[in-house]
This record gives sequence, structure tokens and C-alpha cells, in this order.
Amino acid sequence: MREINIKEIQGFRIGNAEYPGAGTGCTVILPDKKALCACDIRGGAPASRETALLSPVASNDGVNAVLLSGGSAFGLDAASGVVRYLEERGIGFETDHGVVPIVSASCLFDLGVGSSKVRPDAALGYQACINAEDSNYQDGCFGAGAGCTVGKLLGPKHIMKSGIGSYAIRCNDLCIGAIVALNAAGDVFAYETGEKIAGCFDKEAKSFVSGEASMEDILGKNLFRQNTTIAAIICNALIDKASLLKVAMMAHDGFARSIRPAHTMYDGDSIYALASGEVKADVNLLGHLSSIAISKAIEAAARPCGDCLGIPSALDVL
Repeated sequence: MREINIKEIQGFRIGNAEYPGAGTGCTVILPDKKALCACDIRGGAPASRETALLSPVASNDGVNAVLLSGGSAFGLDAASGVVRYLEERGIGFETDHGVVPIVSASCLFDLGVGSSKVRPDAALGYQACINAEDSNYQDGCFGAGAGCTVGKLLGPKHIMKSGIGSYAIRCNDLCIGAIVALNAAGDVFAYETGEKIAGCFDKEAKSFVSGEASMEDILGKNLFRQNTTIAAIICNALIDKASLLKVAMMAHDGFARSIRPAHTMYDGDSIYALASGEVKADVNLLGHLSSIAISKAIEAAARPCGDCLGIPSALDVL
């Protein structure tokens, strides 16, 4: 087993697009051919599109794109641009009246960073697809990570800038990768050491503060309803839809391991799993490696590079 760049996983193109000054953006995953897809939502307040189709009991047999976006529910508009891009190229579910592109999407809340009046829209979703043609994806304050922050349990004075991150693994012929837009309410911890690497931060003391220790005092005060971490697993596995859902469920172990708290009623923590169907894979191995990839992608997202809108990041303070 060895680490690879997520762009080495064949069968998928990934593109970022953002409105930098507004602190928001989106990231699209375009399979080269329709990919089997499942989704597991553990947060209590998701903003999502076309996720019901991904249930194992639904007739849908794949998606043409998955979009991760900022903008809260407004950001779902960006999926319309992805649909237009695919329709122009004749990609989608074939009907007697033309193709219907199948695009699933989830959004995170970043309206408190940059401008709340500028959100990912259809034009930005379309641009992300154009950018995916050249595989412009990179970790940092780009795409869906443009407006991501962590450490919001104690209010805006204690937040740190996060972003979008990725990690990928090759195990023989099996390739698994994770992309995470990290917008957590609380604190973030390293996979290997358990060390806190981002979260609630005291700028004056230049040290971390425990968000978990303060939860009892702040519950109900509306201090952490502006969150949601969204992610996608991409792999070349040959697997059935129900097993792929199990992979998405197991991948959430990465959230629980690396983000505290995770899966609250005030966020929409969601993980998609996409499979291109080329390499036979055991669901247990695939799920376990996916959870590791999620944790490592969270670490990458917790140390963003690029324009951080004047908000301190882990790279600034550690």
C-alpha cells in the first residue's frame, strides 16, 4: 500500500472554481463514464440535491457528476451549471426527449466568510467543469474550500481558516482517494498522533482552546450552526450499490476520528462514494482504507495554502 496523488486515480476529473474575494466556491467530480454512487448523510441539517436516487433501493445506476459547494442552500444553484455542461456534451440519462444529466450535490455554510451575497451559482458550476478538463484541482483555499473555517464553537473570534484537502492510496490495483471540504464547528486532530492541529484558537494567547470542554455552556446559543463538512470517496472498485453505501458509512469513521464534534444536528456532514467499476474489491478493505483516506484528507484541509481572507490557519500558528 502506498500514497499517491488523487489525480493518479483514472476515470475521474476534478475541478475547482471560486469567487476568491467572496470566500466561496465549488468543486466538481466528473467521472469519465457514469459512475456508481452512494451517499451517507450523518449531519442533521444537510443541503443536498439528488441524494434520494443514490439509495440502494432506487433504480438509478450511476451519476454523471458530484458537486461539493459552498453557499449553503444557495450553492445548490451551482449544480445547474454542471447539468448544462453535461447536457451540451450529450452526457446523461437517455430519454426520448434528450439526455438528463444526473448530478448530486451537497453544500456547506460559508456565508459568514467574505461576502454573504455572493454564492456559487450556475456560472461557477459550469466553470468548475471547464477547469476539470485540465484537472486544475488543488488542496487549500480553493473550490469548495474557499470559505471553509473550523473552531466555531466559541464564536467568530476563535475561528481558524481551513480549506479543501485530498489523500489517495494504491493497494495493488485498487485505488482509493478522498476529497474533503472541511468546515467543522469544532476541533481537528491528526490521524497518526491524535494531536490537535486546528480548531478553536485564542489569538492573544496564541494557543488552542478546547471547543469540546465548552460545549455544555454554549449549547442553544446559536454559535455553531454555520458548519458542515462534505466529502467524496473516489475509487476504481467493482462493487454493488449496497456495498458502496457501506463504504460511505465506514468512511464516516474518518470524520469521527479527526473532527470533534462531528455529525451534530447543526451541520450536514455527508460523504459520497463513487466507483468506476474496474477492480474487484472487498467491501471491508475498501471501507477501512476510505476512512483512513478521509482522515488524511481532513489533515490536508486543516493546513490550507493560498488566500485565507485574513483568518489565521494552522500553517500560520503552528
